[in-house]
Amino acid sequence: MPSETYSRRTILRRGSSALVVGTTTVAGCLGGGGPSGPTVTMTSEFSFDPVEITIDAGQQVTWTNDSRAPHTASAYENAIPDEASYFASGGYESEQAVRQSTSARGFLERGDTYSYTFDIPGTYRYFCLPHEENGMIGRVIVE
Repeated sequence: MPSETYSRRTILRRGSSALVVGTTTVAGCLGGGGPSGPTVTMTSEFSFDPVEITIDAGQQVTWTNDSRAPHTASAYENAIPDEASYFASGGYESEQAVRQSTSARGFLERGDTYSYTFDIPGTYRYFCLPHEENGMIGRVIVE
């Protein structure tokens, strides 16, 4: 199935109906993807590979699930720059919404991807909701 890209505004406007079963790419804030950037692999060892990446402002990071287990990429709301928009696979608007969700929205199955464009410099910490307790935590540093 081809990958489809949705802007953050489109997802917020449409709600969860903007999500597509299969391989889905969700672009970061301000209406679309930026210059391509690195890929972070979600592994069967319950880790992000690499755990930390450094990119330039305006670059996009793509998370790819290479594992049989479902994974998420969800920002720690208090560990992103103050001016930055919240990001999470599934289009959630806050960490609280991610943690309170009772659906599988945002869970990436094997082969699925999620992309986000980082426009604001700073450090962004994020986690995999079902494997946070296993230490599945990552960091993006935007210069």
